Amino acid sequence: MPKMKSNRAAAKRFKKTASGKFKRHRAYKSHLLTKKASGRKRKLRKAKVVSSADQKRIERLLCV
Repeated sequence: MPKMKSNRAAAKRFKKTASGKFKRHRAYKSHLLTKKASGRKRKLRKAKVVSSADQKRIERLLCV
């Protein structure tokens, strides 16, 4: 049987941490930024860990 292919779209969006969790970028940072507060935009810059509910789904997409 051939090797499993990882989902390339997911591979570009998620990075695995040393502890085995996945980092992701936050949404709502691409446009319509003038109405958003500077503090909100600053918080959107930081990466966030994928929730435990979605962890298994991401692992399946990335063939981990």
